[in-house]
Amino acid sequence: MGLNIGKVTRREVALAAGTSEAVVSYVVNNGPRPVSASTRQKVLDAIAETGYRPNTIARSLAAGSTKTYGLIVPNIRNPFLAALAHALQQEMFSTGRVLLLGDSNDNKEREREILRTFIERRVDGIIWYGVDRDVDMRDAHAAGVPIVVLDKAPSGSEAASVFINETEAAFAATKHLLEHGRNSVGIISGPRKNLNSQDRIDGWRQALTLNKIAASDRLIFEAGYTRGGGYAAGKAMFSGAVQTDAVFVSNELQALGLLAAATEFGVRIPEDLAIVCFNGTINSAFSNPTLSAIEQPIETIAKSSINLLLRSAPFAGESIECDFRLRRRASCGCDYERDTFDRDE
Repeated sequence: MGLNIGKVTRREVALAAGTSEAVVSYVVNNGPRPVSASTRQKVLDAIAETGYRPNTIARSLAAGSTKTYGLIVPNIRNPFLAALAHALQQEMFSTGRVLLLGDSNDNKEREREILRTFIERRVDGIIWYGVDRDVDMRDAHAAGVPIVVLDKAPSGSEAASVFINETEAAFAATKHLLEHGRNSVGIISGPRKNLNSQDRIDGWRQALTLNKIAASDRLIFEAGYTRGGGYAAGKAMFSGAVQTDAVFVSNELQALGLLAAATEFGVRIPEDLAIVCFNGTINSAFSNPTLSAIEQPIETIAKSSINLLLRSAPFAGESIECDFRLRRRASCGCDYERDTFDRDE
């Protein structure tokens, strides 16, 4: 009968095999010294008999690598971030490594605490989707932990970055609404102090200006990146003096909240109000009506991020810009039929 797993030591294995602890180590680590076939089999039999489990963390630390990485996100309840985390987990697992998840709950102080925890746990690298772009990476840089930011990297940072151009994406979404003949296009933005919110507002403003339409601040409805935020923005939009016939929504969750507000106010989508949202997921294909959305290439972002982290050569300051896609569905007024890409997998 084997000994209690978790309490068996290398010394006990050596006693059971009738050999030294060093020889057990050579068998477990496949070196650095050769072991005869008969002795190796004795050690393997002793491991099976005792239930010994090698301390993989200690072995990894001795080798200078834990094969463990960290992922920092602002809120895993966001479907886009959940889909991104899933893709990153799958891609990292395929390389034989582990990805730890740190959810900051949209709190910058907690974000810093997660970073410190990951450093203390000796992760080999970090993928970071920050609450905002102005993230403080000094502790990680000082510890020699490489970082890939899923956004434009802060100026002067040693981090690499994988991102889409959010200004161009907002421009494309707003331009598409204008192409439907809408001429009073508003925006539901995120918190205006956030740099990513400012990027999306800039893209919206550029599209209107190019079409000689005034981009009045009265058309900007600031809200949190949540369903509740979109619902509140929708109520303000529908009950206010400013009339809009289209809106670019900065987040899919906001768009779902907006749809709820539209139903309560009797606003027809897209007849009365055309909608395109940002960071669409599979949820956009199953809302009512279905949501036209800017989609990020999640699989490409995952592969690119992990390839950067696993490279042996330094990548400080390297950036990879990925293409985005505008998925045309019913909420903007496009003809739409669910296709093979709209499967709930």
